[in-house]
Amino acid sequence: MDAFASLFQSSGKGWSHDSLKNFRQISPAVQSHLKNVYLSLCCALMASAGGAYLHLMLNIGGLLTTIACIGSIVWLLSIPPHEEQKRFGLLMAAALFEGACIGPLIDAAIKVDPSIVISAFVGSALAFACFSGAAMLARRREYLYLGGLLSSGLSMLMWLHFASAVFGGSAAIFKFEIYFGLLVFIGYVVVDTQEIIELAHHGDMDYVKHSLNLFTDFVAIFVRILIIMVTKKLCREGEEREEEEKKRLKWVVGQSWRGSISYLSTFFYAKFDGTLSSIISVSVWCFPAFVYRITI
Repeated sequence: MDAFASLFQSSGKGWSHDSLKNFRQISPAVQSHLKNVYLSLCCALMASAGGAYLHLMLNIGGLLTTIACIGSIVWLLSIPPHEEQKRFGLLMAAALFEGACIGPLIDAAIKVDPSIVISAFVGSALAFACFSGAAMLARRREYLYLGGLLSSGLSMLMWLHFASAVFGGSAAIFKFEIYFGLLVFIGYVVVDTQEIIELAHHGDMDYVKHSLNLFTDFVAIFVRILIIMVTKKLCREGEEREEEEKKRLKWVVGQSWRGSISYLSTFFYAKFDGTLSSIISVSVWCFPAFVYRITI
């Protein structure tokens, strides 16, 4: 779980505190490693998109794909790094199942507005590229110190989500989980990028595992941006419908005086709240990416 602590567990790599103050440029070997990492990340994202598409066509996303995704990740981490082809195949399988897991959320977003999915992906890609690029261009590796803080934030999110599931939550808690979780995983993009560079400088060229770390960050960011955009879209539509209903209800009351305001208002709010709650219930899952981030 603790990305920062994991830096000090690289056996036989001669890790020292001075590595955090390393000003040297990225070596050609590390640059080649980063190319492999980001190429694997792109392949994983395409596999994840394929998994989401399979859910839209075949409705396969659910508990089984969640278990399969977690199982693929555990299997991948148990295989020695030198078996690259097998581990890469498991990475693609995990990404495929992960895409199927978030397929219901994507399906719900498409029903609200298909353009939201594309906008959320573009926004996630831009945020990921900017923060990952900033981490690579930073001369000092001082962002690694954020690892412990981010792990604490992630633990707080986990316990808050558990408490909400047991004792009941609220809209305010849900918004806090989404926005704070977005900040946490954006921070993980910076920390993981610099961690990958530092580990590569010390001989750890496991590009499959490193791309898996970045893939979980990207998925977590995409899911939260998508939820934010869907809820905002529903709120805007709800406000517009409310204004239309108010005008219509005024006319009805002026014509009939039968007290139609109470009935129609109750019907409208019940329908809108049902739509919003269905989006929230679909989105608030224990995603395999979240589980992976907690357990590493």
